[in-house]
Amino acid sequence: MTNQYLIDVLESVKKRNPGEPEFIQALTEVLESLEPVIEKRPDLVAAGVIERLVEPERQIIFRVPWVDDNGKVQVNRGFRIQYNSAIGPYKGGIRLHPSVNLGIIKFLGFEQIFKNSLTTLPMGGGKGGSDFDPKGKSDGEVMRFCQSFMTELCRHVGADLDVPAGDIGTGAREIGYMFGQYKRIRNEFTGVLTGKGLTYGGSLARTQATGFGVCYFTNEVLKANGMSFEGKKVIVSGSGNVAIYCNQKATELGATVIAMSDSNGYIYDPNGIDLAAVKQIKEVERKRIKEYVATHPGSTYTEGCAGIWSLPCDIALPCATQNEIDKASAELLAANGCKVVCEGANMPSTPEAIAVYFEKGIIYGPAKACNAGGVATSGLEMSQNSMRYSWSFEEVDAKLQDIMKSIFKACDDAAREYGMEGNYMAGANIAGFLKVAEAMKAQGCV
Repeated sequence: MTNQYLIDVLESVKKRNPGEPEFIQALTEVLESLEPVIEKRPDLVAAGVIERLVEPERQIIFRVPWVDDNGKVQVNRGFRIQYNSAIGPYKGGIRLHPSVNLGIIKFLGFEQIFKNSLTTLPMGGGKGGSDFDPKGKSDGEVMRFCQSFMTELCRHVGADLDVPAGDIGTGAREIGYMFGQYKRIRNEFTGVLTGKGLTYGGSLARTQATGFGVCYFTNEVLKANGMSFEGKKVIVSGSGNVAIYCNQKATELGATVIAMSDSNGYIYDPNGIDLAAVKQIKEVERKRIKEYVATHPGSTYTEGCAGIWSLPCDIALPCATQNEIDKASAELLAANGCKVVCEGANMPSTPEAIAVYFEKGIIYGPAKACNAGGVATSGLEMSQNSMRYSWSFEEVDAKLQDIMKSIFKACDDAAREYGMEGNYMAGANIAGFLKVAEAMKAQGCV
């Protein structure tokens, strides 16, 4: 980065936010991409758009006390970052995981601004969560935590204010408990949460949306570069919701998914991963992915996650967690013939890994564009709730495909306009930023 104004902004943010490396990483990537925009648009500098954009509108931190099955009081910390509402009510998931802290939620909320902007839907950026770990907890413990969490959060969210959703650790069970508590306290039935069950305002295709969306975006990337999924070997890291439906759609589009992982290690099946078996293990039995090899001769299991990127593949779809691909892993992907990396998780590639992608000619699709299908379908759920109506699976899926195509076009067009053809990371950052920046400028200094 050479623009002194942006350098000064970044240094100021670093001083004000010590100990938040993920937030600084996300911010640095965006600001670097915006250099040509800032040089071309001095009016945005004069309006102080960047200085306002890097600071959340509101940061909420609260105590979450709950009682475990032994009658002992436990205490967790809850967060909600309402980052930017220039183009619509705050929108972003609730992450329940021991790694959650203010910096993680802030980075996710900042990324959400641009992701939501790219969907073409009127949604601002926000994110929330807690360091509570639902793994190993009984349904009763999870319910009591969720009720306590929402007892505080309910005063800060609403259908036209801030609409949370699921994320890591927050699935249909957790959303149900939170929605029930919100309804009980506020005495109203509104679309305050997305990812709800189909019996109380949820949307068909929401479960599949993020994973399907990754593949719809990747398909546009492939087509633009004279390729397709047909006959390609694909690695999908993770084995959660995003990874499972990413696997399903990639397979439907003609690819063979050869590897998946969980937090302990990865499986490799040269014949193609049996997705039904993975679903049974992870969603029904709630066991570790290593169980797969016991029933699938020819497959192997390896302890540790990083090794999954050493397998030869054509397309890599990281769907596990942030910074899972470092420089060494990116170099292995390049050396083994990987042509495309599109991100299903939030910020799964380190800056050093991204530099390798560009150096080695790997086509790169950033998370804020690739995995926007989940929040896009959440936006469609909000629309259905407002209309008191429900679209069919096929209708929602068709709208999702159109949105992902429009996201790719916006990224591609912005990259071309600013002289960076094929750089979808810069294109996503620029296209997402400009919509928000114009709205902020129009609304004055607020």
